[in-house]
Amino acid sequence: MSQIRRHAGRHGPSPADGTVRRIAPGSAAEGAPGVSARNSIKAFDFLPGRVLANRYEVASRLGRGWEGEVYLIRELATGIERTAKFFFPHRNRRDKAALFHANKLHALRHCPMVIQYHAQDTVRFRGEDITFLVSEFVEGEILYRFLKRQRGGRLPPFPALHLLHALAKGLESIHGTNEYHGDLHTENIMVQRYGLGFELKFLDMFNWGSPTKENMRHDVVEAIRVFHEALGGPKHYARQPPEVKTIVCGMKRSLILKKFRSAGELRYHLENLVWT
Repeated sequence: MSQIRRHAGRHGPSPADGTVRRIAPGSAAEGAPGVSARNSIKAFDFLPGRVLANRYEVASRLGRGWEGEVYLIRELATGIERTAKFFFPHRNRRDKAALFHANKLHALRHCPMVIQYHAQDTVRFRGEDITFLVSEFVEGEILYRFLKRQRGGRLPPFPALHLLHALAKGLESIHGTNEYHGDLHTENIMVQRYGLGFELKFLDMFNWGSPTKENMRHDVVEAIRVFHEALGGPKHYARQPPEVKTIVCGMKRSLILKKFRSAGELRYHLENLVWT
């Protein structure tokens, strides 16, 4: 559930073409008016062992991002581990961000690569009610860290293609429900298993508004960006085989979308790729 975006700025995560999307007034991504940067809560820093809402114990912090912080927690009654995302109040005006995430996770509950949502709760912090969402705890390793452990910090072409295939299948499942991801990157994907193929989980999503074909196409471009980064990025692109270059297209958005108009088309291309 972590919202860890390397190119997130004051406007929120940026789309694949490098432009900054405007955030509509009153949207889940908009900060509450009248809340100064000095007075807004920018960190929770819950320590291990802290009890929250009389039901959960903090185990560790998993990440921090634009909307809030994500923690590994344990249910006091059962000892079961869960993941909890705590929203910064200025990023969760009238609980819009939390409501968006809860409803979206519920709508996508049948998609195998989406984490399962359990409940919403609140905790008092510095005189404010902080909303948090409780979801299943997904074991595995963040893709960014997984890649760092590989030789040279990158994957060879063939396993990278399997990674992209898993991403395309996951996105195709989401898009099939008329939804989109909105924030796909290497620090937002959990690697659960790596062998003949990849078993992945998407950890978080972002609200760009109503589902549109543009948002879904953005997901396709970002999946190929993850593929590109997994191969070592621009530094190693010139030495990649033609099978890779015909997919990455130099990360030119228009060329990618001309070739792959949907996640399903990308999946089909990978499944019928002739390796020379």
